[in-house]
Amino acid sequence: MKARSHAKLMLLAAAMAGVTIAPAAAPARPGPVVPASAGNAAMTSLLDYLRNQNTTGFLVIQDGKVLVEKNFPAPEGDRQFPLFVYGKAGDGALLEDVASQQKSFVSVLIAVAIDKGLIDVEKPVADYIGAGWSRATPEQEAKIRVIDVLHMASGLDEKFGYEAPAGTKFFYNTPVYAVSKRIVAAAARQPLETITRDWLAGPAGMANTAWRKRPAALASIGNDTGLVTTPRDTALFGLMILHNGVSNDGKRVVSEASLKLMFERSPTNPAYGRLWWLNGGDYVMGAMGNRKDGPLIAAAPADTVAALGAFNRRLFVVPSRKLVVVRTGAAAGDKDFDQQLWLRLNKVIG
Repeated sequence: MKARSHAKLMLLAAAMAGVTIAPAAAPARPGPVVPASAGNAAMTSLLDYLRNQNTTGFLVIQDGKVLVEKNFPAPEGDRQFPLFVYGKAGDGALLEDVASQQKSFVSVLIAVAIDKGLIDVEKPVADYIGAGWSRATPEQEAKIRVIDVLHMASGLDEKFGYEAPAGTKFFYNTPVYAVSKRIVAAAARQPLETITRDWLAGPAGMANTAWRKRPAALASIGNDTGLVTTPRDTALFGLMILHNGVSNDGKRVVSEASLKLMFERSPTNPAYGRLWWLNGGDYVMGAMGNRKDGPLIAAAPADTVAALGAFNRRLFVVPSRKLVVVRTGAAAGDKDFDQQLWLRLNKVIG
């Protein structure tokens, strides 16, 4: 596949499938941080690696305990990173636009809309935002369903032109993904900011999460609003996923049934669900159109589900390990960052 205009901003995301979400369990409020002693070589190795890879925030919660929470200074000399920063939160963490991680947050909003009977993903996109939203013919457009947009299989190119029948080809298409935000807002008949606060951020206790208008340099990729949040808020989002749709305070955010559907493998990419990356699949169709056998992160547990964003922004949720991992910051220098992170992290979590 030819290179795409947003290639520099999109991470070479790929894969992960075969995910099973464990039965619902009562959520546990994270306990105190378990400090890394000076003699803990595994933890020291992990943190040193992260610090040297332009990390600004790192948070690991396992079985209700915060194993590590570290905020590092912003990297110097990176020209793109400041475009993603919106100041600091009260805990000292940077407020960062999490890039394409936002897709997985929107997936949850759509799941909530399904619970409310506002969206049927088998219906055409035009049923929600009107005809003429693409550059396909009326007949071609009418066959593009909401589920096709969620699976990155709309059949459209980045300029919304027709390339393939809907549902037949995986193409990681951020401009077309952005239509999903219009869909859920239209279905709810409320602004995206309102439903994000009322349906997700509020119930999940995410006090520092909001949509922001992006600078022109970022908006040009076809997705002009960024989700700005912190590692702690992202971890609360991850804990809600880990707890099968129940927030860390015990509030039901999304049904187990709708949550499970988010993590079903799509027909065109076993490494992708409904705007989530999934581990454990036989092969990966990556964000740049490359196919590779096996999972993206061999060292990660097979049931890992992930919200992935440009510049190695990461949220990993691992039901089998009762684990949530968050990484924020600028792009890592190590091209094998995910694998190297997990090799070190596995030594810490046991």
